[in-house]
Amino acid sequence: MTLMSNEDVQPYQRIVLEIGDKIRSGRLTAGTKLPSTRELADEYGVAPGTVQRALAELRAKKLIYSHQGRGSFVSEAAGKADEDPTTSAIKALQDQVADLAARLEKIEKAHGG
Repeated sequence: MTLMSNEDVQPYQRIVLEIGDKIRSGRLTAGTKLPSTRELADEYGVAPGTVQRALAELRAKKLIYSHQGRGSFVSEAAGKADEDPTTSAIKALQDQVADLAARLEKIEKAHGG
């Protein structure tokens, strides 16, 4: 199995995948408020419009909902997917690998490599 490199994934898709993985793995639970658009833009090194596109896709997938002026939250339905422990563990590991890859990419960019 080969993993797609970050170059194969649009920046907004990477945000969708990472937040989706955090929700599915239980690291983000129903009702949890997501960071602001500005905070997410800073965290991922993207423009606010890119974050908005990702949030729109997460809303379309019913993983989050948004309240004007209050922010975006993990939806109740998002946490209801029944998974066996092995699947949950694999998803958690995938999430950790994606997080480490994103951190490594930031370090490499910061050091010109």
